[in-house]
Amino acid sequence: MSIKGSIIKGAIHLKDQLTPKVNNIEAQESVLENLLSMAKDTAFGKTYNFEALLASENRAKAFAKQIPYFDYNTLKTEWWDRVINGEDNVTWPGNPDYFALSSGTTGKKSKRIPVTNAMIDAIKNAGIKQVEALSNFNLPASFFDKDIMMLGSSTDLNERNGNLEGEISGITASRIPFWFEGFYKPGKAIAKIDDWDARVLEIAKNAKNFDIGALSGIPSWIELMLEKVIAYNKVDNIHDIWPNLKVYTSGGVAFAPYEKSFNKLLAHPITVIDTYLASEGFIAFQERPDTDAMRLVTDNGIYFEFVPFLPEYINEDGSLKQDAPSITLAEVELNQDYVLLISTVSGAWRYLIGDTIEFTDVERAEIKITGRTKFFLNVVGSQLSVNKMNAALVKMEEQFNIEIPEFTLAAVKINDEFHHHWYLGTTTTVKDKTLAEALDVLLQDANKNYKVARTKALKGVKVTAVAPEVFSNWSGAQKKKGGQVKMERVMSEARFKDWEAFVAK
Repeated sequence: MSIKGSIIKGAIHLKDQLTPKVNNIEAQESVLENLLSMAKDTAFGKTYNFEALLASENRAKAFAKQIPYFDYNTLKTEWWDRVINGEDNVTWPGNPDYFALSSGTTGKKSKRIPVTNAMIDAIKNAGIKQVEALSNFNLPASFFDKDIMMLGSSTDLNERNGNLEGEISGITASRIPFWFEGFYKPGKAIAKIDDWDARVLEIAKNAKNFDIGALSGIPSWIELMLEKVIAYNKVDNIHDIWPNLKVYTSGGVAFAPYEKSFNKLLAHPITVIDTYLASEGFIAFQERPDTDAMRLVTDNGIYFEFVPFLPEYINEDGSLKQDAPSITLAEVELNQDYVLLISTVSGAWRYLIGDTIEFTDVERAEIKITGRTKFFLNVVGSQLSVNKMNAALVKMEEQFNIEIPEFTLAAVKINDEFHHHWYLGTTTTVKDKTLAEALDVLLQDANKNYKVARTKALKGVKVTAVAPEVFSNWSGAQKKKGGQVKMERVMSEARFKDWEAFVAK
C-alpha cells in the first residue's frame, strides 16, 4: 500500500469536496468585468472605450457590439506588433515576459502569441483544477505518487528582445512549481534538449529509471515516443517498462483516430482523459469519467463567445465575417457547432482561436472539439467537419480491421471534375480503390450535405495509402516536429501540391 499516495489522494479528494461548484454563467460575467477593468487603461482599452463598456447595463452585448472579431493576423498587424516590438500597455497592462511560438498546422512561420504572468497563473490554476478532478476517476492510491511524463516542446527557451519564447508546453514546463519537480519527467536536463529525436532517445535510454503513472502530450507524438521506448528497450509493450502506467492525458487533437494503434502499445487499457490547452490558454479539461467531453474553464481568465458555425459566416481563409452573430454561454444550445472566440488575460480580444466546438451538456459547460474553421471542407457544398471525418475513419478501421492514425485531404480537380483526395496513414494491404469506395459510403451515411454534393458537383473520392511515418516525417521537414505540432487535416490546393511532392520523394 502506498502511504504517500493515499495521503495525496485523500488531500485531493478533500479539496475537491470543499471547493464550491462554479456557476458558469456568473463566472463568465465576472471574468468579463475583470478583463475590462484590468485593460481599461491600455491602448486597446482606450480605443474601444472599456470605461463605457464597464458602465453598460448589459456588458456582454455592449462588448460584442463595440469590438470586432480578430484572428491572429489582424490582431498582430493592428496591435500585437507593438507588443512584440517592446511597447507597454498595448492590449494588456505592461509587457509580457513570454511569447508562445505556434506554427499551428498551416505553415512554417511561427506565430508569436503574448503570454503574460497572469496567463501563466491561469494555466497553473487550471492544471490544479484538473488534478483535483482526478478524484472523480477510479484510480488507486498508488497512482498518486508515480511520475508524470510530459512530452511537450523543449524548455530551453530562446531570448529575443528581452522576452523568452518557445512553445506553450515548453513555457509551462519551464515554470513548473517546486513541489511538482519530484513527479515531473523526463526531468529538466532532458526536457531542455531542443532536437525532438535526441530528446526521445534520452527518454528511451532512461526509461527504466522512471516509474511513470501518467503520460501527457499530443497523441501522435506520444505514440511515436512510446514506439521508440519499446524498440530501444526490446520489450513487447510499454507496460513492460512502466508497469504502473494508468492514465494518458491527451490534448490538441481528437484521440479517436489514434486509439486503436495506441492501445496496441499497451498490455492493458488505461484511463484516457482529454484536455484542451492551446497557445492562447488552458480552455477546458475532462472532469468526470462517464463522458469524454471537457468542461470549459469559465472562472479563470478567459471569456468565451460563440458564433454558429455556418458557411455564410465563414470567409474562405477560415476567418469570421464581421457581421456574423455571436452569443454568450447563457445562450448556447446542444447539437450546434460553434466557432470559439476568446478574450484573455494575455490581451487577446474576441480572438478566433480557429477551433469549432459542440456542447454536450450546457449546464456543465461541457464541450467537444469538432474541428477547425480552416479544416472545414465545403467545396461544392460537401460541408465536412473534422469530427465527421474522424468518425468515418474509425468505422473504416473496424470494417477492414486496420489502423489509420493519420490522414489529410484536399479538394482537387481530376479531368475538370471535383474529387476529394485522401491520404491515409496505414499499413493495410487493402487496395486504395476499395478504401475509397468504403469511405465514400461512410461519409454519405454520416453527412446529408456530403451525400447531396456527391449527386452533383463532387464526382468522387480518391484514396492513397501511405506509411504512417510519412506524416511525422512531413512535420519534421516543415521544422515542426514534436511539441504542439498537429497534422493539417484539410489542405489548400497549393499546400496539397507540396505534400504530394514530398510523398513522391
